[in-house]
This record gives sequence, C-alpha cells and structure tokens, in this order.
Amino acid sequence: MDVRRVPSPVKRVVHLGSRSYGRLTSPSRMTPSFLICGGQRCGTTSLYRALAAHPVVLKAVLHKGVHYFDIDYDHGMSWYKAHFPRKRHAERIQELHGVPAQTFESSPYYMYHPQAAARIAADLPAAKLVVLVRDPVERAYSQHHHEVARGYENERDFGNALALEPARLHRQEDKLASDPAYYSFAHQHHAYKARGEYARYLSVMAQHVGRERIHVVESERFFAQPEQVYDEVCAFLGLPINMKRPVFDQHNARPRESDMDPGLRRELKNYYASHDEALTAWLGRVPVWRKA
Repeated sequence: MDVRRVPSPVKRVVHLGSRSYGRLTSPSRMTPSFLICGGQRCGTTSLYRALAAHPVVLKAVLHKGVHYFDIDYDHGMSWYKAHFPRKRHAERIQELHGVPAQTFESSPYYMYHPQAAARIAADLPAAKLVVLVRDPVERAYSQHHHEVARGYENERDFGNALALEPARLHRQEDKLASDPAYYSFAHQHHAYKARGEYARYLSVMAQHVGRERIHVVESERFFAQPEQVYDEVCAFLGLPINMKRPVFDQHNARPRESDMDPGLRRELKNYYASHDEALTAWLGRVPVWRKA
C-alpha cells in the first residue's frame, strides 16, 4: 500500500493507535542516540533520509519529526519512546553487523525553542546533536515561501513579512522560556530573520548539552560534497563509515516564485555579517556563503 495515498483522517487514526500501543511497550523501546535539531530549511530532510539509510540506523517509527522537546513535551517520555523501534530490533541489527544500532529523529524547531535544549539534556544526557546551517538570507527567503505554501503565512510579500516580524515575535521567546505550557504560532512559523542568527542558538544548546556533543554542517557543503560530509557526520556519531553509502538526493526543495529584491538582499546580508562572524568559531572557518 502506498501510504502517500492514504487519506489524512485514516493516517491520524493509524498514528494514534500506533502511539497508544507504543506507550504500552515503551520500556522495551529504544531512545535516540542522536537528533537532527535544525536549522529550518537547511537540508534536514535530505540528511535525515541519508542517515536513515545507514545499515545500523533505525529511524523513528511513524515520521521523522516527533517535536517532543518543543511543542509536545507535556505528553511525557513514554509517549516519546512510543515513536521508536523495539530494542529487539536493535539487537538483531547488532548481531548482523557487529556494532550497536542507533535510532534518531529530526525536529528542526528544537534548535529554536527556548526550552528544548534543557529538556534534551535532562532526558537524553548522552545524545549527540547535528545542526545544519545555510546562507541565512537564502534560508529566510526559503522559509517564507515554505510557510506561504503550507498556508501558515498570509503575507505573500517577503519584505512585508520581515517588517511584521518584530511585532509578531514581541515577547514570544520570553513567554516560551517562562511558561512550559505556552505555545506561539508566530515563533514557530514567522521568525524568518531571527532563525538565521545561528551562533546565538548554538551557544544556548552548548550551555546545556556541551559543545562537544554538537556537530555543525553547512548545507551548501552537504549538497556539493555529500559523500565527504556524510562520512564526517557518521564519524561524529560513531557510525561505521565503511558501509555502502546511500543515494544522495535533495528533498523538500521548493522552486522560487521570483528572485529576492537586490536591495533587501544587501540589507539582510549586512544584518547577518556579525552573526556569520560568530558562526566562524563553530565551523573553524568562514561560512561558505561568505566566501562567494
């Protein structure tokens, strides 16, 4: 059966039943040893599918993004574990390949939610985090088109959406940080400019999980040199790199409706100059988009 053709209401019923069963069996289920935490519109889906194809990696059972540590934390750890494979599956993988199996998920909003990093540190104290970054100007532009296409953004003009951002995000981060039950649609879907301040979010994550557990990947490098970057990620995660590589494809790419206004592009590039400079310390080099 082609799951892409299953009606959405049916999918929801199936997912609900699977999670209910998963909760009952949560003690026998794996917990992630690594997470793809962001950034949004930076190639996370492509990297997720590449890593999910690794012979000793078991992906999340229902879908790639669980969103537990950002918007669904109130469901509890048994609900979270319901999304992952059974330990006996991992044991079979280890018997077959001679190395421990790993499982993971990819929820790009983890990078940005003010409480996500602390929650990850508390509940997955040994997990490693993989973060993708991309030219922040292109990332913001891509996100806007993505949100419009999904019906989450009514302002179709990118410049106008940027102008609305400060009012939309006013005090939202503070409220999210202080109230575990608070949810902000604007913070999740309308933070176009803010999402490209990568070093700021990475610093917060490092305060909670430790810098040594974070690996940063430029998506431009990943798409230009997928084999090399894939091997680097596998080495960081402790995955064997002498196994068959996956087919590298670019997923979730949306065609642009029009090019960005040159003046707005210059304005954004200047805005991100200091943020890109701060990111240099994480990458150990100037970001590739600053070399162009």
